[in-house]
Amino acid sequence: MKTTKLYQKDVYIKEWQTTIERIDENRVYLQESAFFPEGGGQSCDIGTITLCSDPSKTFAVIDVQEDGDDVAHTVSSADGLHAGDAVSCVLDWDRRFDNMQRHCGEHILSGIFYQECGGVNRGFHMGEDYMTIDISLEDEPTNPEAVRPSELNMDLAKHCELLANQVVWSNAPVTVLRFDTREEAEKMPLRKKLAFDEDISIVCVGSIENAADCVACCGTHPNTAGQVGLIKIFKVEKYKDMFRIYFEAGQRALLDYDFKHDMLTDLSNRYSSSIEDFPKKIHSQEEHLAAVKNDLYQLKKAFMDIESKRLDDAISSEPGAVVVLPLENFTIDDAFNMAKPYMGNDRTGGKLLLLYSVPATSYVLVSDGNIKCGQLVREYANFYQGKGGGNDVSARAIFPSDEDARLFADLLAKHLQG
Repeated sequence: MKTTKLYQKDVYIKEWQTTIERIDENRVYLQESAFFPEGGGQSCDIGTITLCSDPSKTFAVIDVQEDGDDVAHTVSSADGLHAGDAVSCVLDWDRRFDNMQRHCGEHILSGIFYQECGGVNRGFHMGEDYMTIDISLEDEPTNPEAVRPSELNMDLAKHCELLANQVVWSNAPVTVLRFDTREEAEKMPLRKKLAFDEDISIVCVGSIENAADCVACCGTHPNTAGQVGLIKIFKVEKYKDMFRIYFEAGQRALLDYDFKHDMLTDLSNRYSSSIEDFPKKIHSQEEHLAAVKNDLYQLKKAFMDIESKRLDDAISSEPGAVVVLPLENFTIDDAFNMAKPYMGNDRTGGKLLLLYSVPATSYVLVSDGNIKCGQLVREYANFYQGKGGGNDVSARAIFPSDEDARLFADLLAKHLQG
């Protein structure tokens, strides 16, 4: 038996009574259903089914899918439900209305992109955090004053966003017209070619003579555009040979604005600034930070020159094949940068240099290439729980403790001395 789809007659039905036609495992088939099955880029409705004979027995509807001409309602467990039972159904209205706002917002925005840019919607995704549409610039704009652009940028997207919201503010009617044949449906001012031949639903925003959008769709929509509330574009990016638009509509667009406004207010307060002056405040802070970074760089460079002089003195004065230079205030990256001028040349004096970053308990090994730095790390670092690697003229060795690091240096000194 074909399920009577109540949402096609009235999208505002929230509660109804009906009879169970049949049950297949945890899938319940009803004679009449206002639960919208997943389709057309829109997620399904959820809600509850309650036995009329025993209102204490309520079953959660967790998924709804089309099954041929029927609608299958999946419940977590169908134990206690039987064919022929009279049931009372309630759908999750917040979820339904959220889907209606978002889906209708997508229709309006897609219609405006087609009107102003000749942009055909080639992909629609209704995600949890945002929606996307993929716009292909392939047709001529229906607005005679518009010119098809070569690309979509944020300025053009904002222009279309404003026009879309003007449709919302006009509270244009949203009607759903159903046709049995393609020939009848194609008389409508469609922005997209039909993909099927029968049982066609056309959603029209505004009058047929001057529609903001007119396209085939099986989803649920409010009966006026004003109920969409708000359409907000977040981002535009190039996607393959199209342009992907990230946006939201309805209450979600408002909640996104609330979140970002609260975040901006908090940040501006932390910087003792008004929201209006916050960009200038940030720019000023960035200039100050750049100056501080430059001062730090100059100080570190001067300090590195001092440490390099100390290393040169140690190379020329210390006996043995290994020179260890502890660096109390250097990171391992600082030690590596200091070591660069010594790598692979005679500044090492033919010795192995161990620049030791005390805070990182790590060494940078440097040689002229005759002493193989990477090989030493691979052969001996693991004796003291160390790890690292490198090449012939430089390597890094990292240890879990200062004691392990110093034992490693002692071992290399004895090994090379021998």
